[in-house]
Amino acid sequence: MGKVTGFKEFERKDEKYTAVEKRVKDYKEFTIPLSEKEITEQGSRCMDCGIPFCHSGCPLGNLIPDFNHMVHQGEWQKASLILHSTNNFPEFTGRLCPAPCEQACVLGIIEDPISIENIEKNIVERAFAEGWIKPQPPKKRTGKTVAVVGSGPAGLATAQQLNRAGHLVTVFERDDEVGGLLRYGIPNFKMEKEIIDRRVAILEAEGITFKVNANVGKNVSVEELKAFDAIVLAGGATERRSLPTPGIDADGVVQAMDFLTQQTKVVFGKEVKDQVLATDKDVIVIGGGDTGSDCIGTSNRHGAKSVTNFEIMPKPPGHRSPKTPWPYWPLQLKTSSSHKEGAERNWLINTKEFVTDKNGKLTALKTVNVEWKMVPGERPQLIEIEGTEKTWACDLALLALGFTGPENYLATQLGIEQDARSNYKATYGKYQTNVPNIFTAGDMRRGQSLIVWAISEGREAARQVDIFLMGKSDLPSKNVEGDLPNL
Repeated sequence: MGKVTGFKEFERKDEKYTAVEKRVKDYKEFTIPLSEKEITEQGSRCMDCGIPFCHSGCPLGNLIPDFNHMVHQGEWQKASLILHSTNNFPEFTGRLCPAPCEQACVLGIIEDPISIENIEKNIVERAFAEGWIKPQPPKKRTGKTVAVVGSGPAGLATAQQLNRAGHLVTVFERDDEVGGLLRYGIPNFKMEKEIIDRRVAILEAEGITFKVNANVGKNVSVEELKAFDAIVLAGGATERRSLPTPGIDADGVVQAMDFLTQQTKVVFGKEVKDQVLATDKDVIVIGGGDTGSDCIGTSNRHGAKSVTNFEIMPKPPGHRSPKTPWPYWPLQLKTSSSHKEGAERNWLINTKEFVTDKNGKLTALKTVNVEWKMVPGERPQLIEIEGTEKTWACDLALLALGFTGPENYLATQLGIEQDARSNYKATYGKYQTNVPNIFTAGDMRRGQSLIVWAISEGREAARQVDIFLMGKSDLPSKNVEGDLPNL
């Protein structure tokens, strides 16, 4: 694959970023693409490793060496066919996936791994630019109808696959536009929403019906769903974590997703009453994950006075930890583009109190440093360190603590069983709930996870629905051997 000596001849190159002082003035994507020659060279680095562990790292089972080889040869249209044979939306994963495939890359054992994610993004952008991505409606219809609840990556992947099988698919989205977490949970500076719109236009042209402002179980009756031959629940994990901390209800303590959603709506000229702004405020973001990073980037664009980040876990090592050896996803420090825009990062710190004035407005946070006591066979214990108490000035505290699972109102109304973590239960590998014609996929089934896992689950669930409806399925599966697309 690639050029036999390519990994010796070419070093890894990543996209550069627009300067911080320029990019924080707007909400546009700020990556500077590599040239076609540079991307071709990156594809040439893919070595003939014998066993491509990148396959095992990718939840979609993307045929990575194959599309890398086509890029190396300048066969971009063939690269696009190969990429789309396993991934419905590489424009999403090419921007937002943390790239577990790269962490499993064999070359990564001794050198920088292949820049798989960026190659993927360049393939799909070239395909859109050249007009290779066109609607492909099914040649015939089965007459079967399927309702998909949720239009995030899992719901969209499910819908496209079932539509390709010839079923009539209707997607219900609770928000005012299609995209789920991609639309309002991901800041525009990470992915501009036109990227979603152009793909949705393709899906509509293929025959998929979208209904927005349609919150099934709330303003849309579950009885409406019962008219469909099958139902797929892909509504995501939307129950947000909070803190059992005094003052949590203070004016100025805000859930991260509310903060991010408001700003994205403002970018597109939508009316947002009482928008939460970080302008001229001391902002503290509690939570060190991607959502916390997004809050940092948004706060900097608002013009915050200061931005501080709290994380209760230890600071990860700068290099791969021996506890997570290759080819596993590494325990390793991640510094995002938003971190580089300005933030004070703190680890092993716990919030003890949100301090307010007499009007209930947030003015400060009280914290204590902590350590984790590890006892074999027991859950880790959080130990507070005496004498480390501190008070931090704070006008806005953003809770970026992740999600506990899906809301249960839909499960209750449809009679769906939930597991101990509140996820909607489904037979392993079948995605089928205890109600035979109802399936579930994505974060609603597995809990908070990655976009690439959501697309994978959507594809796999669609195949199982097709089998349920028709007795068999020609839809592809990463668990079923198959050939490369006809090139």
